[in-house]
Amino acid sequence: MTDLSKLPAVDPEVPNAARMYDYYLGGSHNFAADRDAAERVKAAVPYAVEIARANRFFLHRAVRFCLGEGIDQFLDLGSGIPTVGNVHEAAQATNPAARVAYVDNEPVTVASATALLEDNPLATVTMADVRDPDAVFAAPGVKDLLDLTRPVALLMVAVLPFVADEDDPVGLAERYRARLGPGSLHVLSHGTTDHDPSDVRAMSDVYRTTANPLTPRTRDQVAAMLRGTELVEPGLVDATEWRPEDTIGGQHRGMWAAVGRIR
Repeated sequence: MTDLSKLPAVDPEVPNAARMYDYYLGGSHNFAADRDAAERVKAAVPYAVEIARANRFFLHRAVRFCLGEGIDQFLDLGSGIPTVGNVHEAAQATNPAARVAYVDNEPVTVASATALLEDNPLATVTMADVRDPDAVFAAPGVKDLLDLTRPVALLMVAVLPFVADEDDPVGLAERYRARLGPGSLHVLSHGTTDHDPSDVRAMSDVYRTTANPLTPRTRDQVAAMLRGTELVEPGLVDATEWRPEDTIGGQHRGMWAAVGRIR
């Protein structure tokens, strides 16, 4: 488990995307600066909370799908604050033997998750930059928990929007998949400019004032991040339309989502 004494200091005056997301979802692991920035997003985009919830509900459905495919190992990159409905909760409710390795570079996230997972030997949290796959896979919380000779569910849920173009998010996704065996699944969601460009620009303006500038992308750009995988039905769709469990549907939330099978 992560050594909390080695976590970097946190500046509570600088908003952070993980803590803002926690606030959207009703969590308490956030500071006044995070809440202020999140409220500015909500003022510009009134359905911002619905975007966060749609993304979280997609994550739950994708985790259950992976379990149904026989996968019991999860690598969750940019996992965020351990708000209610974490991957390990969703996975272990169905399969108590499921293993979950969380990775994030935000100290409050890592400290909170470390405390939450203290009595859970099948879930770990690692402090690492997801842009460095070698460091991620070498971390004890990943290499000692996950068996890479067996299929793994790679979760990149709303994390690549925070990877700038110059850091090559397409190549980054490929580098992670290259370390996983056939039968593994790549779960991905990503914010887009395709539906409401003015709203997305307003949201991005707020995130530029935080520690985590936002880079929304088009459907074609997101599809490139899954290149080489076999998309399971229904393919790359709005997060609300990926195997919905109700009949409401139809209300896009500006998040492309898909699950790709690694061959």
